[in-house]
Amino acid sequence: MEKKQQEQQKDSKKETNQVEEQLKSIYKVVPEIPTSEKIKGYDFNDGIQWDKLFDSYKGFGLQSSHLHQAIEEVKKMIRWRLSDEPYNPDLDGDQYKDEETRKNTRCTIFLGYTSNMISSGVREVIRYLCQHKMVDCIVTSGGGVEEDFIKCLKDFYLGSWQCDDKQLRLKSQNRIGNILVPSENYCTFEDWLIPIFKEMYEDQINNNNIYTPSKIIRKLGEKINNEDSVYYWCYKNDIPVFCPAITDGAIGDMLFYFSYKCSGFIIDLVEDIRQINKIVLAAKKTGVVILGGGVVKHHIMNSNIWRNGADFGVFLNTGLHYDGSDAGAMASEAISWGKLQMDSSYVKVWGEASLSFPILVAKSFAEMEEQATKLTKEQRKELLENLNKKKQKQKNQKQENQQENSTQDSDKQNKSE
Repeated sequence: MEKKQQEQQKDSKKETNQVEEQLKSIYKVVPEIPTSEKIKGYDFNDGIQWDKLFDSYKGFGLQSSHLHQAIEEVKKMIRWRLSDEPYNPDLDGDQYKDEETRKNTRCTIFLGYTSNMISSGVREVIRYLCQHKMVDCIVTSGGGVEEDFIKCLKDFYLGSWQCDDKQLRLKSQNRIGNILVPSENYCTFEDWLIPIFKEMYEDQINNNNIYTPSKIIRKLGEKINNEDSVYYWCYKNDIPVFCPAITDGAIGDMLFYFSYKCSGFIIDLVEDIRQINKIVLAAKKTGVVILGGGVVKHHIMNSNIWRNGADFGVFLNTGLHYDGSDAGAMASEAISWGKLQMDSSYVKVWGEASLSFPILVAKSFAEMEEQATKLTKEQRKELLENLNKKKQKQKNQKQENQQENSTQDSDKQNKSE
């Protein structure tokens, strides 16, 4: 009996030693403490201070920290000047030898977005960037072009993700997530667009002027003549807009219809691919900000192959990489293709861009507006003066409406008495 107890004690001691050894391997006796940012959220006991809230995202962890990193990446794009780097005669040549030229040579920023961004209120955020000329080149989808112009003519409405789609069809209402677009909007768009197509067609026939998608968008931006439009400001500020899938949507439907009236209207895609690649080749530094995926993302990244990749990358989307799609690919995958530089800095924010992009713009482009704009001093002065006049006009109109409503209420009260 005593021998058995001794054996049990021996086994127990052995087991204890094994547990202790395993514990040491799990929690090292001399731990290595990380030197990175400590995880800590915002304390609302300090009051609501929006700047401090968004700055605190750095230490939130999860996608909040990725969003903070995205903001910092955009700030790098805005701040960069060729003068930050030493002159390299092999790379820069005589053209970029002058110090003043180097100070004025900036990062070429590409902005890409899918059509749902224009369907939503993100359109106004994008319009702001173009209005102040904070981006150099845009790539979007067919819907991303047409819906900007449609919104200048007719309204979109908030619906629900749980709408009865059969009933919507009977009511001639089209659903984009929880956004509703009456079919009538497209009829109004057609009435506006077809005469412009005819004008471009006649220009082609009479003057041998072949239009590219970017030339069409520029023309439409000029014709809409509406300051609410993204592409009006692209026209005004000479920001090229490329749309390799311009026929994939209502514009394509109307081109199909128009082709039966005026056959032979040519849209030159090859010239546009030359133009976007030439922008890439001329750039001393490139940064990409891409909302969503598909052709929009790939077109920008593929063009950057011509300079062995972009230098800065910000990707906002919900895509996952498990299916091998370009849309969902990890940002680092682009390095293997030469779409991002080997030493590039980049971040992907997993999430729906209407949540993250307005915050990103607020804390980068808008916060650094004077530094971010590529308008001349005279252009910026004129823009700000016009914006102030517009604000004052809106303020006066609001006061007049309030006064009128007050008078009407007073009249109703007098009549009731």
